[in-house]
Amino acid sequence: MLYITSWDGRAVHEHSFSGITSFDVGHSHEYAGVTAPAPSGVPHVHEYRAETTFNDGHTHFIHGTTSGCVDLPGGGHFHYFEGYTTVNGRHPHAHAYQGRTGNEL
Repeated sequence: MLYITSWDGRAVHEHSFSGITSFDVGHSHEYAGVTAPAPSGVPHVHEYRAETTFNDGHTHFIHGTTSGCVDLPGGGHFHYFEGYTTVNGRHPHAHAYQGRTGNEL
């Protein structure tokens, strides 16, 4: 496996993220993942994607781009994310999701 440790001469980092979708059509889904790498020390965003848990006979996918950095008082930062899952299920539907990443890894 290849790990990117720098991009254009700058160190890179990732963030963990997880959450629970909205409750729709009688159920919700959980999701978790790690963002794509982005440069440290400069304003940036991260791409993210994950597959939800298998509930009510199906899964959904989430993907998008985080907000910019939100600095933490003790150092580091996090990012907000939100969106809608892909449409799936016996009764086709999507779920809303939102949250914030963990501090940088």
